[in-house]
Amino acid sequence: MTDKLKVGIAGYGVVGKRRRSVIDPHPVFETVAVSDRTLDGDGAFDDGVRYYDDYRKLLEEKLDVLFVCLTNDINPDATIAGLEGGMHVFCEKPPGRDVGDVVRVIECEKTHPELKLQYGFNHRFHDSVRDALAILKSEELGEVINLRGVYGKSKLITFDQTTWRTERALSGGGVLLDQGIHMVDLLRLFAGEFDEIHSFVSNSVWNHDVEDNAYALMRTNDGKVAMLHSSASQWRHRFGLEINFTKGALNLAGILSGSKSYGEETLTIARTGGDDMGDPEEEIRRYTQDPSWADEVAEFAAVIENGGAVTNGSSDDALRTMRLVYQIYCADGDWKAKWGLNDGAP
Repeated sequence: MTDKLKVGIAGYGVVGKRRRSVIDPHPVFETVAVSDRTLDGDGAFDDGVRYYDDYRKLLEEKLDVLFVCLTNDINPDATIAGLEGGMHVFCEKPPGRDVGDVVRVIECEKTHPELKLQYGFNHRFHDSVRDALAILKSEELGEVINLRGVYGKSKLITFDQTTWRTERALSGGGVLLDQGIHMVDLLRLFAGEFDEIHSFVSNSVWNHDVEDNAYALMRTNDGKVAMLHSSASQWRHRFGLEINFTKGALNLAGILSGSKSYGEETLTIARTGGDDMGDPEEEIRRYTQDPSWADEVAEFAAVIENGGAVTNGSSDDALRTMRLVYQIYCADGDWKAKWGLNDGAP
């Protein structure tokens, strides 16, 4: 490929700017235009990149690739518009407000098989997660028995974010859909699909019309059990995923993030000898660099260049993960009835 692919970024806030920071150094991509509703009209930055105050104006540019970093209510429509405009599309999570949004996008995607669509399940690209997945696939620790995941922050709105995340009409859900969806995706990645779900969902801490805590107990068809707590009242920010195997355990703790508030990213590997009295030999790996943003964009570029299917963050991943989020919502009968929710099951 001799000419760079022209990239537009719809939504030029914190995430859009972070995406650009790894798009521009990539040899295949070139950012030519961005949009954000907070921008003062239309124009051009000092570096020549054009800007617009509405993503629909951005779509009038001759773009090869569209990065969608908008609010949940707009993400599906912008993704569909990009595909219909002949663009490869990378869309941030969540893919929409509900399962129906993802189904609409997939129906459009099917009519454009020449185009690539990837969703930003960024945590899959953290080195601790990739190392843990490699260990799982090696089978050196045996079979997965159970998993425990906790992902929490202290508020629904943190770090000067705008308030749309607390408005159901715009967001579709609260902390589980916004942040917890990463943990839901990882539980699927490590255990497979869950077909039995029990949950409690509440908004009793912040009293918005979206959840601030979700607790789930889930089981796969082959007996793997996962416990999940997604929280917006976790005063000390926390990311933790424990995976117990028949011959040991993996403990992922902390996640390198822009806020630096989730602590050191580590992977602890325990290998049991069967007679270690609950104190097995452990290896701790520490991660000081976060290549996830650059590696995720590089994988997207490679799929565009070389063909083949998206393997991390495909539309099928997005649909299955979104469906599981809504199964968790709907497993709490009171929460389901209160908001008239549907899990999107076929």
